Parts: sequence; structure tokens; C-alpha cells
Amino acid sequence: MSSSSPRQAAWLPKLVIAPSFVVSLLFIYGLMAWNGYLSVSASRLLPNYEFVGLQHYAALMESDRFRVAMSNMAVFGLFFIGGAMALGVLLAILLDQKVRGEGVLRTIYLYPMAISFIVTGTAWKWMLNPGLGLEHLMHSWGFTGFSFDWLVQQDMAIYCVVIAGVWQSAGFVMALFLAALRGIDDSIIKAAQVDGASLPTIYWRIILPSLGPVFFSTLLVVSHLAIKSFDLVMALTAGGPGYATDLPATFMYAIAFTRGQIGLGAASATVMLATVAAIVVPYLYSELRSKR
Repeated sequence: MSSSSPRQAAWLPKLVIAPSFVVSLLFIYGLMAWNGYLSVSASRLLPNYEFVGLQHYAALMESDRFRVAMSNMAVFGLFFIGGAMALGVLLAILLDQKVRGEGVLRTIYLYPMAISFIVTGTAWKWMLNPGLGLEHLMHSWGFTGFSFDWLVQQDMAIYCVVIAGVWQSAGFVMALFLAALRGIDDSIIKAAQVDGASLPTIYWRIILPSLGPVFFSTLLVVSHLAIKSFDLVMALTAGGPGYATDLPATFMYAIAFTRGQIGLGAASATVMLATVAAIVVPYLYSELRSKR
């Protein structure tokens, strides 16, 4: 019994995690590999495993709609990530001052993250609709010159998606940074104050630079949310007006499941995967290298 116990102790954890490992390998990485092959196959309405090379990727580069989707991704990613990070950090710093009613404020700020993107998109669609929402309300109050019709303008509709996304995600960023700020030793702040540093200077020069790992982890999560954004866009604008607010995820859905071009949709999904990998892989490499 004594000789078999160490053997069982060594193999038992592996047996416990083996099912989840196999399922992940099959249904995550296996489906990624299958999607990658579909992107170089002749698949259209149904999978067709005839190899056609990079034909679908060439078609993507020639597609005006895909170029609009990628351009929107750049705009949305820049303002969504920047806005959510900036607003979340600001809220975390304000709550770190131990204000009265902090628990209530923290709940209010974090609550949007508990709502699905479908609900968020629908609510903001009502609020930003010129005939129903903010503009209509201001007109009913007598401010007839007020205009806010971004939702129906092709050049401005993407910023409505940004507003809704930042509103939902800023509370999540706040929670991460507030937890990190509460882990900072108060003696650091007191020592800096004794040296005559103002509170904004302390946060800008001392505290925030020390939160580098939190910044990178939060950036990774928020970037992932930006790249795979689908339900928010579908609920808020459905990709319109026209396809002015298309993102790669909505483009992939429309091409693969509405127009029946599976190969082209798989190619766009592979481009999305490559974009995520371009963010995740360098981060994982730096983490593994630092641990070594």
C-alpha cells in the first residue's frame, strides 16, 4: 500500500483534469483548426474540403464591407479600450479616497457589467434614437435646437457603440483597479505626502506605475471584449446604417450564416483569431519569461 500511494498521488490530479483537458482540446482548439481549414477550402453553403488556398483571404482584402469592418474595429477598439480604461481608473481612484456611501457607488458603477450586451444595446438604442430618446426628451422640454442623431449617421453611429460599450465595461475596470489600489501600502502615500507631493502626483508618479501587471491584465480582457463584440452591435445598430457599424464579428456572421459563404466567413474568423493572438501571445511570452 505504501508503494502505491505515491503513485496514486501523482496520477490522481492528472486523471481529474484529463476530461476537461480532452473536451477543451476537442471543442476549442479542434474547432479552431477546423475553422482554419474551412478558410482555405471551397466551402460555401455547406462544408466542402476541396483545397483552394488563400482564395477567401484575397476576397476578404478586396471586400469593401470587410475593410469597413476592420476600420470600425480600429476606431471602436481605440476609443472603447481607452475610454473604459481611463474612466475605470478614474472611478477607482475616486472610490479609493474612502468616500461616504462607497458600497452603494461601487455597486452602481459595477452593475452594468452584470447586464448582458443585448440588454445594454437595446437600452442605448432607445436612449439614442432621435425620435424616442434623448433628442426627443430635450425637444419636449423646449430645447428645440438640440440635436443628437449619431445613431442614424453613417459616420457617427460607431461612436454610439463606443458609448454603450464604455458604459458597460468601465465598472469592471474600476473593480480590478480598486482591488489593486487597496493592496497598496498606505505608508507609501504618507511618505510621499510628507515629502510634499500632492495626491494627483502620488497617483500619477508612484501608485499607477506600480500597477503595471493590473494594467496589462485589464488591457488583455478589454481588448478581447472589443475584438469579439457582436451582440452589442447587433442589438444597438444591427451593423447599420447600411453596414457602417459592421465589426469583424458581425461581418463574419452575415457572410457565413446569412449569405451562405462559409469559407469566406471562416477566413474572417481566422483573421479575428490572429488579431486576438497578436495581443495574447506577446503577453503570455513576457509572463513566462519573467517567471523563468
